[in-house]
Amino acid sequence: MSKLPHINTSIFSVMTQMAIEYKAINLAQGFPNFPLDERLTSILVKLSNENIHQYAPMAGNISLLEKIATLTATSYRRKVNPKDEILVSAGATEGIFATIQALVHPNEEVIILDPSYDCYETPILLCNAKPIRINLKNDFTPNWELIGNTINQNTKLIIINNPHNPSGRIWNENDFIQLEKLLELYPKLLVLSDEVYEYITFEQKHISIHHRPKLWNRSISVSSFGKTFHITGWKIGYLIAPIHLMNEIKKVHQFLVFSVNSVAQVALSAYLDIVDIPSLASFYQQKRDFFRTLLADTKFNLLPCEGTYFQTVSYATISNENDIDFTKRLVKEIGVATIPISTFNADGKDNHCIRFCFAKDDETLIQAAEKLKKL
Repeated sequence: MSKLPHINTSIFSVMTQMAIEYKAINLAQGFPNFPLDERLTSILVKLSNENIHQYAPMAGNISLLEKIATLTATSYRRKVNPKDEILVSAGATEGIFATIQALVHPNEEVIILDPSYDCYETPILLCNAKPIRINLKNDFTPNWELIGNTINQNTKLIIINNPHNPSGRIWNENDFIQLEKLLELYPKLLVLSDEVYEYITFEQKHISIHHRPKLWNRSISVSSFGKTFHITGWKIGYLIAPIHLMNEIKKVHQFLVFSVNSVAQVALSAYLDIVDIPSLASFYQQKRDFFRTLLADTKFNLLPCEGTYFQTVSYATISNENDIDFTKRLVKEIGVATIPISTFNADGKDNHCIRFCFAKDDETLIQAAEKLKKL
């Protein structure tokens, strides 16, 4: 008998396969199609000839842990202990899985805010715990009244995603004030903060868990070098958490993957000495603005994009089809693959919105826009 009988092939795999089948432009799955920074490639080539091919330390390469601590201090003015409060993970997904497995017990409840990324629910179910799915408002901001009415003494964890995938929205100061109030009311409650797009924000700057000292002792943050440096295939992320939580997470990580790719860790440690991370926001903002200009000539209604490399749009003026049928027709008839937002919702809520990934070279975006103008 399956432990996960309701789990099927993800919508990302489905749409990517359809893009291949119909030779469509793939703006569905969130992976960039432009080259890496040549400096990172050069570092990797050079290091491949050095003696760094055996197991890295379980928590991560010592030098990389120290660089992450420095990056956190520079970005957020938060001092973390590289030895005890940071864990290098096999991508953000493994970090999320290990965290939930370590901290959530059978029959406890975990709050997920929909639309949500699809990796949150499975580790909760494998703990024999209860995922509680709460819809965001129609503008993709938190409904604090509903969240407050749902959390109870049995709620162990609330998962937040900021900047938010799929919408590209960013939490504001009041959102964090409301979260802090909930933690005051419920001493058992923890926060898992998925911040993999933290360095890809635009006019409204990212507010992080790391900016909120009141939350530090009860929060686990998740970051992604794969997203930050458009090296998604490297599958390298990291967690930051207080030692009493991190010790438990490491117990699971140790027997899940033990340690993460040693060469990639050393390469990233060297790269962090030379890369200008704040410039990444400007790079992606140019991509966003360029893509939004291209879409202005289509019939889509562009929704706010404050961060990430995703642009959400409404097609309500184009079609009454449900979003799954509409996206499949886009692939087959127009030649562009996208993601239907309803698949991020447990209840299938469909507001006739779809998600484009604009982390593509300009030519790809131009070609996609030309096709979309045919709608």
